[in-house]
Amino acid sequence: MTKVLFLNGSPRNYGLTYTLLSFALRGASSVGAETKLFNLYELEIHPCLGCLSDNQSSCMYPCVIDDDMKKIYHEVLSSNGIVIATPIYWFAPSGVVKNFIDRLTVFENMIFINGRSLVEGKIAGVIAVGNDGGAVQAISSIISALISMGFSVPPFSFCYHTSNEEPNDNTLLDAFNVGRNVALLAKVLERNEIKWYDTKRIEEISFIKEEVKTICKLNKEINLLKRNTIINKLILNGNAISPLEEVKNKNVRS
Repeated sequence: MTKVLFLNGSPRNYGLTYTLLSFALRGASSVGAETKLFNLYELEIHPCLGCLSDNQSSCMYPCVIDDDMKKIYHEVLSSNGIVIATPIYWFAPSGVVKNFIDRLTVFENMIFINGRSLVEGKIAGVIAVGNDGGAVQAISSIISALISMGFSVPPFSFCYHTSNEEPNDNTLLDAFNVGRNVALLAKVLERNEIKWYDTKRIEEISFIKEEVKTICKLNKEINLLKRNTIINKLILNGNAISPLEEVKNKNVRS
């Protein structure tokens, strides 16, 4: 059965962040997914130590830090998708959400250990809630990190609410569809064993690099002629200042 993990990054399990996450959970359940919810503030999640900055191969699963992430790691690995809900703290996710995402690096870095990220092909959705702006910025930072780790993001898989008032029905429907769409895409990809990041193609990169450099060089020679023609025409028409004239003007002003 498809399983989706829901992670509440708010210190309150009764506020608007939790409310929207609950609607997302119902959305996943509506298409038959098994669901599980964790309140991250109830767990002990230490910051990432950045082991890979000292030694790339030292960052691997299981993580060397002994805390409640061990429990979460197991749940992430056994799930087909995750939905993260966070309050907006200064245009960014809450600290516990950031710690959680940083600690997922042990899954992503397995690319350099055994050739595959352990979360590759899993599905992700994001919800952000706050009284001010920064929702899209917070969501973008989370989604960018998750995609870089190997997660896939379906259509309509993020939702936000930036008011201390109760969300309207359209926002609740957005949240419902975040969970629903994460579960739906998880069902599709569950039947497809696709390797998205191919580490074995590294041998081809040097050949491709030389080919692309040659193409760019030819394109530059062709396009520079066209661009210089346009620029010179603008200069002659008085719509632009030539580099030489710009230098002269600077000297006069000084």
